[in-house]
Formats: sequence, C-alpha cells, structure tokens
Amino acid sequence: MTSNIRNLCLLGHGSDGKTSLAESLLYLTKGTDRLGKVADGNTISDYDPEETKRQISLSASILPVDFSGMKLNFIDTPGFFDFVGEVIEALRVAEAGLIVVNGKSGAGVGTEKAWKMVSSRKLPRLFYVSKLDEENSDYYKVLESLRAQFGISVCPVVIPIVEGEHMTGVVDIVRRKAYKTSGTKTEEIPVPDAMNDRIEEMYAILAENVAETSEELMEKFFGGETFTADELIAGIKSGVAAQSLSPVFCGSAMTGTGTETLLRGLCDYVPSPLERPVETGLTPDGKEVKLPCDPNEPVCLFVFKTLSDQYGKFSFFKVMSGKVTSDTSLINARTGGHEKLGRLQLVKGKNKSEIAELACGDIGAVAKLTDTKTGDTLCVAGHVVNLPGLDFPNTCYSMAISPKIKGGEEKIANGLGRMSEEDLTFSMVQNAETKQMVVSGLGDIHIDVLCSRLKTRFGVDVELSPPRVPYREKIRKKVKVEGKHKKQSGGHGQFGHVWIEFEPGDSEDLVFEEKIFGGSVPKNFHPAVEKGLRDRISRGVLAGFPVVYLKATLVDGSYHDVDSSEMAFKTAAGIAYKNGLPLANPVLLEPVGLLKVYIPDQYMGDIIGDLNKRRGRVMGMNPGEQSQQIVEAEVPMAEMTSYAIDLRSMTQGRGSFTLAFQRYDEAPMNVQQKVIEETKHLLEEEEE
Repeated sequence: MTSNIRNLCLLGHGSDGKTSLAESLLYLTKGTDRLGKVADGNTISDYDPEETKRQISLSASILPVDFSGMKLNFIDTPGFFDFVGEVIEALRVAEAGLIVVNGKSGAGVGTEKAWKMVSSRKLPRLFYVSKLDEENSDYYKVLESLRAQFGISVCPVVIPIVEGEHMTGVVDIVRRKAYKTSGTKTEEIPVPDAMNDRIEEMYAILAENVAETSEELMEKFFGGETFTADELIAGIKSGVAAQSLSPVFCGSAMTGTGTETLLRGLCDYVPSPLERPVETGLTPDGKEVKLPCDPNEPVCLFVFKTLSDQYGKFSFFKVMSGKVTSDTSLINARTGGHEKLGRLQLVKGKNKSEIAELACGDIGAVAKLTDTKTGDTLCVAGHVVNLPGLDFPNTCYSMAISPKIKGGEEKIANGLGRMSEEDLTFSMVQNAETKQMVVSGLGDIHIDVLCSRLKTRFGVDVELSPPRVPYREKIRKKVKVEGKHKKQSGGHGQFGHVWIEFEPGDSEDLVFEEKIFGGSVPKNFHPAVEKGLRDRISRGVLAGFPVVYLKATLVDGSYHDVDSSEMAFKTAAGIAYKNGLPLANPVLLEPVGLLKVYIPDQYMGDIIGDLNKRRGRVMGMNPGEQSQQIVEAEVPMAEMTSYAIDLRSMTQGRGSFTLAFQRYDEAPMNVQQKVIEETKHLLEEEEE
C-alpha cells in the first residue's frame, strides 16, 4: 500500500556511520539474523569485493525495512565524493534524505554537501547523530553546531540518556517517553528525573519550530499552552514536508539504542510517495504532462540504477504510478522500443527475492532489459511520458590507462564499456593524436576502483600514467626553400622539384596557394604538392606535434616530361617541409583552458596562490550561490593534471571546478625545452 511506503536516502560524510545504521535497522526489525560490521566486511549493503577490501561504500544499496506495518526503503549511499553519482541516483527516487552525522566529530564537509544536494532537490531533510556510545561523543555540541550551520529549523526530537560516560537509552521528546535497547528488544523505561530540565529545554526548541507550521499551533504556542503528542507529530510532519523543519534523532548502531525510536519517527514524519509533489514529464510530441503517484493510473517506472556483470544487466526502478507485475510489456520513452519485464525482484543488498507485484511508490529490480539504461522511463502503450533523468557532474580527473601485458587493450575497452552501463560518471576516449586510451572520472579513488574492477571482473591488469598533452607547433617567420626529389633506377625515374614559401598563416588549418608563372610546375601536380604537405603537418619538426597556422605557397620548380609524377612532387613537397620549417623559427604551442573554481570565501588566497604557481592568469572573481566565490582564470592545461586532487586537499573537499579548452598559446621557452626532451625520450623508448 503506497501510503505505508517511505523511501529514504542515507547521506553523510564518509565513515560517519551510514552503513552501520542500515545494519542496525535491519537487525532490530529481524531483516537479518546478525549485526554486520564494516570492519568485518560482512554488512548487507557493502557486498562488492572492492567495498569489503576498502571498508567504504562505493555503490548505493537498497535495504527495505518492515516496521509496524510500514515499508521503509533505505538507500545506503557512499560518503566519498568520488562516488557522488550513486547519491544522485538514490536522491532521484527518495522522498527524504536522512543525513548521518558523527557524534564525535560533528558536521563534516560531507554533511554540508548532503544538505545542499537534498535542499537543491527540495526534499525533506532529517538528521541522525551516530556513534553516541563512543568516547568523546557529544550530542548537544553536535546539535548546536548543526543549528549554527543549517539554521534554527534544525530541532531535536530525540535526546540521549547518558549515565556516567555511557549512553544507556534515549528520550522521545514528542511522546515524553524513554527507551532502552538490549539485543533486538527495545522497552520503555521511566524518564530520568535528572533530565527534566534538559527535556524542557529541547521541547522549547521543538515547540517553537512546530508552532510555525500552522496558525492554529502558533496561537496555542503564544497562549502558553503545551502541545499534545499528536499535535507535535502533525506539526513536525507538516514542517518536514515543507522543508521548514529538520528533526534530529540520535543513537548507536552498535548497541541498537535509538534505532526503534528513529524508525517510529520516520514513519510519523516522512511523507509517503503519495504526499510528494507531482512529477512533470514530456509526451513523445514534446508536451508537458503531470504524472501523479496514483496506484490507479497506468504503469510508469523510472530506472535509477543499473548493475552490469558477466551475466547481464540488472535494472533498479521505482514505480512512479500504477502497480507493476511480472511479464508486463512496457515502452521505453527514450527509444520507443518495447521491453518485457521478466521476474520482478525485491532487493536487500546483495540478496534478491522474487515478488509477483510491486505497488505504486515502491522500489524493485528486474534483469535483462534489452535497451534500457539508467535514467530511462518505462510506460504502458498509449500513456508514454518521459520523466526528467539524472544530471551527473562533469569528469574532472583523467589518466591514461594501458595494459601491463601487450595485447590487453581490447579487454580494457570492453571492460570499461560494460562498467559504463552502471557508472555514468566516468568516460573513456581513445586519443588518436596521443595514441593513448584516457579514462576520466571524479577523482583518483574513482579511477583506482575502476582499475581494480577491471582486474577482478575482466581479468586484465592495467597501469596508469598522466595523459600526454596535445601540444601544437607553428612557425614565426617566412622562409623560401627548395624540395627536390630525383631518382633513377632503370626504366622511368622519379623527378619532382619545387620551391615553396612557408610563412605564418591566419587559419589553424594549412593554407595552400600557388603562384607559378610559365608552367614550371604543371597544374595537374599542384594537388600532389598540397597532399605532400598535408601528410607532413601532422608531425612537426620540434617534437612531432601537429603544425598549425601554416601558409605554404608554391612559387617555382621544374618537371621532367617522362619522370615527373604525382608521387614525385608529393615527395618533393615533403622534403621542402622537412628542410624549411626548422629555418622558420618554429615554436611549441600549449593548450590553455578557461578555469572556473567554485570555493567558499576563506579559501580565496590559497586558490589564487596555487593558480599563480600553475602559470595561471586570473581573469576575475564573482559571487556565486550559497556564500561561494567563482574564480575565473586561464591556465595551461598541462598544469592541471592533478588539480582535482589538489583542489580537494586545499578546500577539504568544499571546492569544485570546470575546465574547458580555450585556445593555444606559445609556451615559455623552458617548458618547450622540457617537452621536446621528454618527447624525444618517449620516441626512443617506442623505437626500442
């Protein structure tokens, strides 16, 4: 039943306890018979070998929890920024975000990012303060910092009972009841008398927020009346839905303390799929149409995640309207193709169970869809609507990837191709100019995980290296040179003779002209001369990079009635090029990009100083959204290989950037010399 479904995304900084909380939720509701631990590598959600090895979440996991007749679909997401694509997928189908905050360290950068992501999608936001069973944890200090950072809408609904230095239970401020947990059993206990003052203090904060959710409650609040539990619940739910109130829960995943209180609160305060804003999509003819979450409407599914392995694809979806059964035939709104759903699967981490039907608003999965990708909408015929897809960040970190053993290039390409079906945040290109395969992602850990999976899934060992920079060459002065090709070896010989003027041109592409007088080079050989030059400009004379802004004018030459041919003149033009360009003062050009860095104010000095070290030229600074500054600069792209990692380090992960190619500029002489020496060394290695 749709009204009993809650879809929640678990968010927060890496290692703040999201996966441990998910384990506690499953264990206390008997969704698993043991409490898994991240350190032991036996959690339900982190089942991928890479996750077990690294002890971090790399992929979003679906974890349905049944509690008091309600179904709560928790989506456990990675906290490390390299895997933000998984968070974007999860938030697309969630009705709320539950942000987990470490009770010892408080709000981290991941907390800030989670808040911004949930807020930008206009989703309800709730907090859970974790690890309160550990030393040096302080719930009230964390609560105070959350309110200072995210505003007074952040208010407590649960507080810990601390005896000595240990948390022994929690108090539900709304119901004025206390609870303790032992194993999987939670029972009510008397509220400690010593906590009455603290409870009244927290109630005052909560009541003030709740009062703002309706005029009736506001009047009662100013009249000095105490709210009933039902009034508080209704007010909190209204405030959560409107994003004007963010409840704070607390507990310990290891002991289970606070877990049941959290579940009860989520059931009470988080809106069901029926209560969220109506989706808007496009019909095949481009018209906007509303798609309400209604069990009685035609079936519509949104595919928000894909897993791909040696057995095929596994597609995760949310039922946006209607209800879906096995063997249903649907149409892909993007392709117009037909897809027949096989057996519907209910997923809990790595565990799958078959289900006959999924209700509107619920989350499930299906295997072996033919041409459906992440972000696609599947609908019944006659009611096709394409819902908004997923917007992923641009890749910002690139490395050249190659096999450790020659001949493995095809395996790499096939493996990355398969993995790109499930991870849309990386890209791969075969750079014809540098002859490198380049993989681009969201950070070094992201690329490292891709390489590890290439080995474990596809059996290919790879190595990474910085991608070569596509430099260019040009000349700076005009020269006139001769190119003569003469060869006699019995029968017809070969003869081609040209005089060519080389000079800087206005066009990036080669400009070829001829100013021949008296027919010294017949017109039918002119195209051969141009062809000879075009074949040569792909390799410059300094370091073998393509030559640009070159104008070549054929001014004179000679020919032989019998021995001259197109091939001979093509060769003669190549000789003129080889002899002439070194005399024309050739220089190396480097690609320059337009950089936009988005940072909080306090990092401005560090960023400017770093850009100066990278030979960057700051063009300006403009105010951005949410107290951010946008620094615009032109920077040589050769200096930006590690910028994604360096920026993250300088700003503790708060900064981001975009970099787009702008133009080619002449490189400083010391840079030119270094590039020329490195290129010669590289060519020598390739020849060996």
